[in-house]
Amino acid sequence: MSNLKKLIIDGIEVEVDPAMTLIQAAEVAGVEIPRFCYHERLTIAGNCRMCLVEVVGGPPKPAASCAMQVKDLRGGPNGEPAVVKTNSPMVKKAREGVMEFLLINHPLDCPICDQGGECDLQDQAMAYGVDFSRYREAKRASEDLNLGPLVETKMTRCISCTRCVRFTSEVAGITQMGQTGRGEDAEITSYLNLTLDSNLQGNIIDLCPVGALTSKPYAFTARPWELTKTESIDVMDALGSNIRIDTKGREVMRILPRNHDGVNEEWISDKTRFIWDGLRRQRLDTPYVRENGKLRKAGWGEALAKVAAAMAGKKVLGLVGDLAPVEAAFSLKALVGSLGGQVECRTDGARLPIGNRSAYVGNAVIGDIDDARTIWLIGTNPRLEAPVLNARLRKAWTKNAKIALIGPAADLTYDYTHAGTDRAALASAVANATQTGGLVIVGQGAISEADGEAVLAHAMALAEKIGGKMLVLHTAASRVGAMDVGAATEGGLLAAVEGAEVIYNLGADEVDIAAGPFVIYQGSHGDRGANRADVILPAAAYTEENGLFVNTEGRPQLALRAGFAPGEAKENWAILRALSAELGKTLPWDSLTQLRAALVVQHPHLGAVDQVADNGWTPIALRDMGAATFRTVYKGYYLTNPIARASATMGELAAMESGRAAPQMAAE
Repeated sequence: MSNLKKLIIDGIEVEVDPAMTLIQAAEVAGVEIPRFCYHERLTIAGNCRMCLVEVVGGPPKPAASCAMQVKDLRGGPNGEPAVVKTNSPMVKKAREGVMEFLLINHPLDCPICDQGGECDLQDQAMAYGVDFSRYREAKRASEDLNLGPLVETKMTRCISCTRCVRFTSEVAGITQMGQTGRGEDAEITSYLNLTLDSNLQGNIIDLCPVGALTSKPYAFTARPWELTKTESIDVMDALGSNIRIDTKGREVMRILPRNHDGVNEEWISDKTRFIWDGLRRQRLDTPYVRENGKLRKAGWGEALAKVAAAMAGKKVLGLVGDLAPVEAAFSLKALVGSLGGQVECRTDGARLPIGNRSAYVGNAVIGDIDDARTIWLIGTNPRLEAPVLNARLRKAWTKNAKIALIGPAADLTYDYTHAGTDRAALASAVANATQTGGLVIVGQGAISEADGEAVLAHAMALAEKIGGKMLVLHTAASRVGAMDVGAATEGGLLAAVEGAEVIYNLGADEVDIAAGPFVIYQGSHGDRGANRADVILPAAAYTEENGLFVNTEGRPQLALRAGFAPGEAKENWAILRALSAELGKTLPWDSLTQLRAALVVQHPHLGAVDQVADNGWTPIALRDMGAATFRTVYKGYYLTNPIARASATMGELAAMESGRAAPQMAAE
């Protein structure tokens, strides 16, 4: 027997879950209902009253469709479906009244407001507003808040929808915003004028339906109709958040989230959103060669000739950096392999087993977090390593999921059981685990020590006991894709580096290369890798080339080019293709399309874009672990890659982060 309930909305009959609200049922019917305070991922406030509808046979007044459920409707006397009208004269008059009230105190800021052109209030005022005002009184004004360097506030524009308050408290897990006062004195404020302590705070800019909260770094730089919009993928962490890159000419002006329920829902982290100023600074835009200890500019011909001469007949090691697309890692492996060399992507020393995808990716998807009843976190701080994933963990916690942490204690924005900090705690968890429909999430800090594979084996054993699901939480956007194409060496990084005469560094800025080997650095920024290089080959950043990235759950996704690289910088795969010809080891492709065709022939699952392959389950044999305590990868959140270190905004946020972490001193 069906549990669905029929109702008629504007003459359209639909059958929906009785627990749905009327505004959700209207979406199923394809009927749009205006709203300001309602948001499907936040709790219901019901305070803007813009979503009023008429329930036929109900009370003789309009009802808030966001707060009334379908099961509360009464059908006709003979069992006819309930009838709802969203465009009747009653509804039209009610919405016009609500709009008039909203505009009583709203300032005439549209010409200078950054929300202009993409403002919900503007759009709905066109539909339900009038061209005059009956009010002659002075408009109310409110003091602006200082929420920090990311969110600009103009609180006089605020319509008290409380979306920002609900997001920060429910999703981000901080309690620094709220509403005080009643009636005309009601206003959104921050507790004790605190700045927001969250790496998800930028999402309240998207949520604000008016211009009360806007982007401070983006302020007054462009209008939405001037921007070219490109759908792409984020590489600031390994989650693979879906983003939209807005460019004006050659410059990236802002980065916004795209909805993907299986990955990032519709949130992105602050590093993802505000990193764009780092794409303009400290860029490599021409090749360099080192002579007499100093770097000097060179042409591509000279630089490639010098690289080819250095690599010929030598023992070559290729290092794959954290931001490299799959095509670049695949090309580097093919090129270095043709010279008899090795390639390594695990530059942080992670003991990820080669060829066992169920061990280096896991067998869970991010969406499994939503339904997990118990979640074990091993050697990870997801709030720093993947803030959007951490918000999903918090959502599971609000649904009564039990979360346990083995590793350093940290503020994760939700309650958890701290099961210990060392290997003994993990062994005890494995010994005492029972079937709970659970999920294990393993961080890179847990598997980057010498006994990393033994730790991974115990994590897999724990996953088997509690429900058979495990997710490896990576920190590098390139890691899973590089492992998929075999850019790893038996014995790991230390074994690969030993005896290497030439190191081809493909954007690996988080590894220190000792004196001795000849170093070629191919990357986008003049960061740590470039400082050690003997030859520098300038490459495109992630916004400047088409590339494939495989996220932490093993989902291949396409990042699309939003602009062109500066100066003489080239796409990563194209540089390697040109070098191969110089070496006389020409790679068998002349275009990105041909390269991807060759890639998919060797690794078919990479051709299934946006699909998570079945990794099977191949457990690692248990072996003794060491006695060390677990650690987490990051001490800070903001300066984790060369683009972030070039960003002035990230630098300011990092300074604030370290200031908050410093011990507080009492006033004398």
